[in-house]
Amino acid sequence: MLTAIIDYESGNLHSAEKAFQRMAREVDAGEVVVTSDADVVAKADRLVLPGDGAFPACAAELRGHKGIYDALVEAVEVKGRPFLGICVGMQLMASKGLEYTETAGLDWIEGDVVKIAPKDPSLKVPHMGWNDLVITSDHPVFDGVTSGDHCYFVHSYHFRVAKPDERLAHVDYAGDVTAIIGRDTMLGMQFHPEKSQDVGLRMLGNFLKWAP
Repeated sequence: MLTAIIDYESGNLHSAEKAFQRMAREVDAGEVVVTSDADVVAKADRLVLPGDGAFPACAAELRGHKGIYDALVEAVEVKGRPFLGICVGMQLMASKGLEYTETAGLDWIEGDVVKIAPKDPSLKVPHMGWNDLVITSDHPVFDGVTSGDHCYFVHSYHFRVAKPDERLAHVDYAGDVTAIIGRDTMLGMQFHPEKSQDVGLRMLGNFLKWAP
């Protein structure tokens, strides 16, 4: 079993690599590698797409690495390999992002990435820090995780899904903010599971065991 964390020059991957490797050992999920090699992406059994920064820059970097991009799309869309997007990697699953300029996403989950707009003007954007998950759908990734568990967020934009059943969890930040999306073999987490202590690590372990 091979899990590939995709390096397309859009984030510091060290903490994600260590968290995934730890949980792979705990749940006996095989090898975890950080890779910018399209051949490794193509043969991986599971794929992880992180991302830090602005949506347009991350989208451009991903598409600019054509070999990786093509291998990722074939693995997820054609082969149905389990996929996890994290932070901007999750946002790239959208139809489009509206950060700075309208930018096409992967269009795997229908919806737009829009700026967070808390109803309480005293709340700052970016949404930064710990927040309580509100889980609204059953999914194997939530094994051992319940509403009220805390995850760590750092973001100014969030995913506004077109189909409510594809939003699996949200948080309250003077209004709903999407936390987890998913359908079929695809998952996305807006927060950083690798920085979310035991709750985040448990979800990573659940993803590594998931057999959709």
